[in-house]
Amino acid sequence: MQRLARLFDLLAGDPQAERAVPPTGFTARLTTFTAAAMAFLAVFAMALSLATGRLADRWASELARTSTLRISAPEGQMEAQTRAALEVLRTTPGVAEARPLSADEQRALLEPWFGPDLPVEALPIPQLIEIVEDRAGYDPSGLRARLQAEVPGAVLDDHTRWREPLVEAAGRLRLLGMVSMALIAAATAAMITLAAQAALAANAQVIRVLRLVGARDTYIARAFVRRFTLRAVIGAALGTLAGIVAVLLLPRTDAAGGFLTGLGFRGWHWLWPLVIPPLAGAVAYAATRAAALRSLRAQS
Repeated sequence: MQRLARLFDLLAGDPQAERAVPPTGFTARLTTFTAAAMAFLAVFAMALSLATGRLADRWASELARTSTLRISAPEGQMEAQTRAALEVLRTTPGVAEARPLSADEQRALLEPWFGPDLPVEALPIPQLIEIVEDRAGYDPSGLRARLQAEVPGAVLDDHTRWREPLVEAAGRLRLLGMVSMALIAAATAAMITLAAQAALAANAQVIRVLRLVGARDTYIARAFVRRFTLRAVIGAALGTLAGIVAVLLLPRTDAAGGFLTGLGFRGWHWLWPLVIPPLAGAVAYAATRAAALRSLRAQS
């Protein structure tokens, strides 16, 4: 009940006490602009964190379910070793599917490095077999032992050395997004604190008059807290709206491809930016209240 009463007082305000807070001027514009700019950046930091989370999950799931078997053998033995490898894979528990890549598929894999006209059939290129695991997965050590005994020219790559660095990099990017949001909140608190202290210093004469008529520091501070909190919420709402529009204007993933074009929100994640204005209000409330009480004690 006390919290609800404080919230009501914060929203209602006190016209007499608010005379000590300048309704316009430098501090008002600075608070609103700072909250709007930081909220705009927070939208992109949140989008970065969520996008890298999706990327890490996708890399982990896609690479974890697939493996590649490479067969290097003389031309006359390639077909026989391929059949033997497919038979080993067919009888391996945990392997859901195994198929050799066609010449066109291997040409497509090599095209970025050697161009589109690579004569795959005339080159001693190893045969690649794509392995798809089921949910239980297979035992890589056991499969390597069987292949070494039955298909000497086969080399199994379970993508572990590729998957782990990619997932780790995506995790660090997600952490970077979270750290960025924390720094944005700290910078917002610092700027609002400076604006509140400037307003308090500019209205020192009015504050002295209020004290002469019996006003307590908490009464005066409440007026500053309300005014600066509302300014921060309004500015953060404008910045959040601008950030959402900017994210919507980014190229779509299917139009341009790549990670940066997928920087955005998906599904219910679009609700996350809506928490930015209330958070900005909470930061402004805490920063302004601390700054106001500290400055009023210094002026007494």
